[in-house]
Amino acid sequence: MTAGTLEVAGLTTSYGPVTALDGVDVTAERGRITAVLGANGAGKSTLLRTVSGLVRPDAGHVRLDGVDLTRAPAEDVARAGVAHVPEGRGVITELTVEENLRLGALLGSARKRTDRRLAHVYEMFPPLAERRRHDAHVLSGGERQMLVIGRALLTGPSVLLLDEPSLGLAPRVVAQIFGLLRGLVDDTTTGLGMTVLLVEQNARSALSVADVGIVLNLGRVVARDAAATLAADENLRHAYLGF
Repeated sequence: MTAGTLEVAGLTTSYGPVTALDGVDVTAERGRITAVLGANGAGKSTLLRTVSGLVRPDAGHVRLDGVDLTRAPAEDVARAGVAHVPEGRGVITELTVEENLRLGALLGSARKRTDRRLAHVYEMFPPLAERRRHDAHVLSGGERQMLVIGRALLTGPSVLLLDEPSLGLAPRVVAQIFGLLRGLVDDTTTGLGMTVLLVEQNARSALSVADVGIVLNLGRVVARDAAATLAADENLRHAYLGF
């Protein structure tokens, strides 16, 4: 098992009488983007929320490098190295860009390490560096997405959970964001090479950048394969992915 391996086994999560996940198995490895695809209501966001500790599962396990995080509080999951970027690009608009970023370092990183990570985020996202002293309300939608990803990176994660990062963004910006994600998983020289679990409804774009794809339907895994193989499967695409 490589460091940064996230294992989800038999995960079942319910909201009252509704079963959102039904025995889901996922393995995401360091240096790979694993895309979780499917229609609205398939269980994609619930999967990330359960992995990050925001929702308690009914059954199954979540492990990071063999350590069981299944019922750990969300803050302990984050300290273990799992950063969750939920849908919605939630930034605190009254704070500056840099103040928003430094919120990600509140889990106890040393000042020197925080400064190094901040410098790397500014290198990755030049628009944030240019606006570091500006209030976050001036940012465009794409820049806000950069900001929330950058804030997650300030925690120093080994696993990055991303929920619908392309939502509402122009195709050019989506391509830029996904290109940066590819750089994150490939970049081991800075210590930021990581595992990315990407939830997306924009299946075409997600499969173009992912290594592995998993398709959910009504809370169950219906397909799992190399991203290129899933993208080439016309019947699967028409049935579940909408392109």
